[in-house]
Amino acid sequence: MDQYTFLYLAVLVIAIAAYLGRQRRRNDRHAADLRESIESGLAEPPSLHPSIDPLLCIGSGSCVAACPEEALGIVDGKAVLKNASACIGHGACHAACPMQAIQLVFGTEKRGVDIPNISPEFESNVPGIFIAGELGGMGLIRKATEQGRQAVEALRKRKAGAWEHDVVIVGCGPAGLSAGLSSMQHRLRYKLIEQEQTLGGTVYHYPRNKIAMTAPVQLALVGRVKFGEVQKESLLAFWSDVVAKTGVQIAFNERMESIERSGDGFLVRTSQGTYPTRSVLLAMGRRGTPRKLDIPGEESAKVVYRLTDAAQYARMAVLVVGGGDSALESAIAVAAEPGTEVTLSHRGGAFSRVKQRNRLALEAAQQAGRVRVLLDSAVRFIEPHSVGIEHDGSLHTYRNDAVIVCAGGLLPTPFLQELGIQFETKFGTS
Repeated sequence: MDQYTFLYLAVLVIAIAAYLGRQRRRNDRHAADLRESIESGLAEPPSLHPSIDPLLCIGSGSCVAACPEEALGIVDGKAVLKNASACIGHGACHAACPMQAIQLVFGTEKRGVDIPNISPEFESNVPGIFIAGELGGMGLIRKATEQGRQAVEALRKRKAGAWEHDVVIVGCGPAGLSAGLSSMQHRLRYKLIEQEQTLGGTVYHYPRNKIAMTAPVQLALVGRVKFGEVQKESLLAFWSDVVAKTGVQIAFNERMESIERSGDGFLVRTSQGTYPTRSVLLAMGRRGTPRKLDIPGEESAKVVYRLTDAAQYARMAVLVVGGGDSALESAIAVAAEPGTEVTLSHRGGAFSRVKQRNRLALEAAQQAGRVRVLLDSAVRFIEPHSVGIEHDGSLHTYRNDAVIVCAGGLLPTPFLQELGIQFETKFGTS
C-alpha cells in the first residue's frame, strides 16, 4: 500500500467516523426528546399529524428538515414524531418525504379525534350547514382553499329565500377567505367573520419559518396562484394584498356564539350581532375558541391568546397567564428578548404535566431575575398600563404593556353536536 492510498483511506475512515458520530448524537438527542414527551404525557398529537410507515421510511431526514416546529426526529434510522404537542399539521413533512412514507391522520390508536361527517359537496348532515378546511379534517392549505371554493359552489345552488344573507362564513383562514372570494364572484350576500384580530387562521400562528404549499391553488377573482415553498410571512402578505385588491369584507374580532334553525335557514348570533342567513359555512380551525379570563379590560388590544413572535415584546412589561407548556414556553421566549419584564401567573400551586426541559428553563430564567413567577394567583383586571393580580392574600398592581393568555381553548365539537351535526371518531386514520 503506497502512502497516497493510505492517506486516502485514513481520510475516508475519519470522514465515516465523523458522520457516524453525528448520526449517533442526533439519534440520542431525538430519542431523549421522545422519552421526555412520553414521560410528560404529551405524546398524543392534538390535531392532524404525520403517521410514518417504518417499512417505507429510509431515514433520510427530509421530513425532519422540513418541519419548522422540530416535531420530528430520527431514532434508530427511522423518522418518529418525537414532539407531538408541537405538531400543527401543515403537512410540510408529507410533501418532503421522498418515499411517500408519511400519511397525515387524525387521532391515534389510544386517542380518537372527532371529525364531522360531510358530503362530497362539504354539506353536513344538517341541510344548509357546510364545513370546510381544518374543522372538516383538512389542514393542508391548498386543499382547505379548494374546499372553501367548492363549498360556495354547492351552497349557492340552494333555494333562495327572504334572507338577509345567502351565507355566513365563520373563520378567515385559507378555507374561509377562499369562500369569501367565491361569494363575491357569485354576487352572494355574505358575511365573513373572524374571532381574532388577524387574517390567516391557524397559519397566522405558525412559527417564523418555511411552510410547504407545493401545488397551485385556484382563488375566485384572483385565478390560479402557484406557490413552491413559501414563508408564513410571505403567504400572509399575499393574502393581505388579495383582500386589499378585491375588497372582500371581513369582520374581525367577531366571535360566533350560536346558530339557531329558523324556518329553512338559520340565525347566526355573534359577539356583534345577529344575522339571518340561508346557509352557514363553518371554516374555523379545530383548536377552538381561546378560553377567556372573563375579567375587566380583557377586550383590550394588548391581550392575545398565543405567542406568535417574541421579538415584538422587546423592552416591554409582559404578563403571561397559564400553567401549561405553552405558557412556560411563551414566558421563557419573551424573557430572552432585550429589556423585557416578564410575569407568569398560574392559578395552581405547581406546574404539572409540563416538559422537564421547560420546567428547568423556567427555573433558570426565574433565578436569573428574568421572570417573576406567581403561583396560586389570579388576574383580576387589565388596564392600559397595568394589571391587577391577586396572590399572597392581597391584590397587587404591576406595570404592564402586553398580556399573553395561554389557558387553552374551547373546542367547537360539543356546540356542533348540539346542532345535530354527526361526527366520526378517527383513531389514526385520514
